[in-house]
Amino acid sequence: MEKLLRILSEVKPGCDFENNKSLIDDGILDSFDIITLVGELSEQYDIEIGVENLLPENFNSVEAILNLIQRLQDED
Repeated sequence: MEKLLRILSEVKPGCDFENNKSLIDDGILDSFDIITLVGELSEQYDIEIGVENLLPENFNSVEAILNLIQRLQDED
């Protein structure tokens, strides 16, 4: 989780990602942030995030992002 929190803080500095459960719903992460995040996650975790995974519920919280990463790593 530490690695993900570091990536998120680089994408959107100053946000409390650990306690916020509505990153998309509350407008904390916008579409540009998601595109940046997808690139970073793909590189850092050696995963491919396809268009079918670009759903708000996959990026709405740190837990949701971790679940997405885990699911994509398990598919490999």
